[in-house]
Amino acid sequence: MTAHPSADPDAAVVARLRAAGCVFAEDEARLLQAAADDPAELVTMVDRRVAGLPLEHIVGWADFYGLRIVVDAGVFVPRRRTEFLVDRAVALASPGAVVVDLCCGSGALGAALAGTVDGVELHASDIEPAAVGCARRNLAAVGGRVYAGDLYESLPATLRGRVDVLLANVPYVPTEAIALMPPEAREHEPHVALDGGDDGLDVARRVTAEARDWLAPGGSLLFETSESQAPHAVEIVAASGLVPQSLEDEELGATVIIGTRR
Repeated sequence: MTAHPSADPDAAVVARLRAAGCVFAEDEARLLQAAADDPAELVTMVDRRVAGLPLEHIVGWADFYGLRIVVDAGVFVPRRRTEFLVDRAVALASPGAVVVDLCCGSGALGAALAGTVDGVELHASDIEPAAVGCARRNLAAVGGRVYAGDLYESLPATLRGRVDVLLANVPYVPTEAIALMPPEAREHEPHVALDGGDDGLDVARRVTAEARDWLAPGGSLLFETSESQAPHAVEIVAASGLVPQSLEDEELGATVIIGTRR
């Protein structure tokens, strides 16, 4: 979260958050104070944060790409590093582009792209019911349509061969590494949004295997990986018949793989 209300943070709240290990205790205190309707609610919110709930689940939103994205309890919280993926997608999308946001979670990626590129025809899908409901709230303002289902299975067949930009916020944490994640992620975000299988690339493989059938000529698939996974991800994209590209943003610690249908 990067939006910071200007009120001075309550010293006692800051002290509790800092003791609980919150690195940005002052900023979090401001956000919690701004979200609470009264002192009693603030105490409850601070208690929940100290107990390890994601800040975004407590206040009900995340700041992503300059937008306030609704994030309900149990929904994957969009990461700031994923703004790099949106940047790359914006660079590829023309006004009126047909865009699909797979593994959409809260719908943050689709909302950011549709809010930046004029006239986008936006479709999104997720397998998690809570995410689908959340995405529908976030994408209503941009006319996005959200479907419940596993990857492509719920998308309209009329999209085949028409998609200009295919965003896929695939999980890429190797199964054994989930135990090493911060508790707020592994305990409060859906497992399906984190677990990428043995090497972290299982869902990326499934998305890439069908991407060519859905992409328009010249259309591109974009997904995120870790830096160490990138060489293997490039091989997966090339094997699917797409032209691969790997891009990095060192400041955000982000790696994006692009596969383009030529």
